[in-house]
Amino acid sequence: MEAQPTAAHTIETVFRLESPRVVAAVARIVRDIGIAEELAQDALVAALERWPREGVPDNPGAWLTATARHRAVDLVRRRETYARKLAEIGRDLETTAPPEEPADPDDIDDDLLRLVFTTCHPVLSPQARTALTLRLLGGLTTAEIARSHLVPEPTIAQRIVRAKRTLAAKNVAFEVPYGPDREARLGSVLDVIYLIFNEGYAATAGDDWLRPGLCEDALRLARVLSALMPKEPEVHGLTALLEFQASRTAARTGPDGEPVLLRDQNRRRWNRMLIGRGVRALERAEATADGPPGPYALQAAIAACHAHAYTYEETDWRAIATLYGLLAARAPSPVVELNRAVAVSMADGPAEGLRLVDALAAVPALRDYHLLPSVRGDLLARLGRTAEAREEFTRAAGLARNEKERDLLLSRARTLGPPPAPAPRSASSAPPPPG
Repeated sequence: MEAQPTAAHTIETVFRLESPRVVAAVARIVRDIGIAEELAQDALVAALERWPREGVPDNPGAWLTATARHRAVDLVRRRETYARKLAEIGRDLETTAPPEEPADPDDIDDDLLRLVFTTCHPVLSPQARTALTLRLLGGLTTAEIARSHLVPEPTIAQRIVRAKRTLAAKNVAFEVPYGPDREARLGSVLDVIYLIFNEGYAATAGDDWLRPGLCEDALRLARVLSALMPKEPEVHGLTALLEFQASRTAARTGPDGEPVLLRDQNRRRWNRMLIGRGVRALERAEATADGPPGPYALQAAIAACHAHAYTYEETDWRAIATLYGLLAARAPSPVVELNRAVAVSMADGPAEGLRLVDALAAVPALRDYHLLPSVRGDLLARLGRTAEAREEFTRAAGLARNEKERDLLLSRARTLGPPPAPAPRSASSAPPPPG
């Protein structure tokens, strides 16, 4: 009796990982993202019906894609308005192999990248682009996207529905654009790829700290985009950043999946091959830039400082603080300022870092951001203000939405010792003076 829930759980997990590829492959046929998502869901229903009886296929992703593609072909055949398109696509649609593309050196045979550029079309608002791409490519649920954006779930649901309707109504082509159209969408594409990677690198919610599949998809998209646009420095900058970040993956969790802080990571487990790729990508970003480095190139340079330090103590924090200053001027953000405060605290001492963090306390965007009290707790602990540090770590744990991260913050609070017991007071005793 227990096999059925186990099989269903396996199927749902596989679908979560494979759904972006399934949707992308089907969208290439039906040219409608909303319909493609529905057909992917149909394939999931078929898997739920058949896999518990027949077993999970050796290549479940290919099974889901093939099932969804066959349903797409049936749908196209049933619609007279698609007759001409069906004739152009030809018999190859009945196989699981994708149709061949023209041998255009500026073209790219990557359905996921086509899906990214489609969901980042300028007919959509920036908020809708991000929500739709995270839903379709990131595999996030509507609730997870809402939590990561600190907005109500119905708001995100409406954005996604309206975005799909807009793309269909505007008859947006499912393609990687060329020329000026590509340039116009590039910034949004880079931002979305980075958001997908970050959700895999440090999940905003759920039981797992890492979602490696998202990191791998984002990194692959960045590499493909880097090959597609070799003269774009920020494309190389993003690729370099993701290579450096991905190099730490094996060291970022312990045996039970718990997060391991940067200072405690075993750097021998950092992937030197990925670091080498990051160095080369950063060199390409610098070589192709005709002005000051962009935000992604600056973040990659910061990550390179960490990658070049074989121990935490060897880190060039002053260089990192300087780079964060440049990043704050290039792309102002409260989170960038918070990171700069951490770097300054390492270069100039925790008191100076705390001064910068306290200046951010009233910023509305950071009011419910758990890393603000987490950073403050770390600085207070370094200053020996243990009771205050414990309170900050506890507050940060209350704001964190990821279970593993919450456990880490509570553990840090516990290592500072239990809170002092309140002193007994008589009924006539007066409260102590403030301060």
